[in-house]
Amino acid sequence: MGYRVVDPADVDPAPDRPCELRRVGEAAGLERMAVNRFRARPGEEIPLAYHYHDEQEELFYVVAGTLAVETPDRTYEVSEGSLFAVDPGSPQRAHNPAEADDPVTVLAVGAPPVADDANPYDPDAESDAEG
Repeated sequence: MGYRVVDPADVDPAPDRPCELRRVGEAAGLERMAVNRFRARPGEEIPLAYHYHDEQEELFYVVAGTLAVETPDRTYEVSEGSLFAVDPGSPQRAHNPAEADDPVTVLAVGAPPVADDANPYDPDAESDAEG
């Protein structure tokens, strides 16, 4: 049996990210899922780019604030205490809109924790192909 308590405040933020990212799953020694805590101020994005995953399922739990998630069909507003699930192959870009009043804090879970599974998605390229 194994147990660990992790305080996200004790985990160093990842460098070179568009918002604060703390890899709490790594700090807990988890191997079958990625667990990250994000804190985005107004105008900050959570991922590095609009993207989709080949294999990974993602789940965003909004701890505080309101998360905006842009998809090819619409932008979802995910309120505090709500979950947003993303299937593999589904493009999304999570962010805190510039006009937001407060930061948003999100706990993101991805499984499996596949390295190099994120693919960039360009919504303009898709609409150009349709036209």
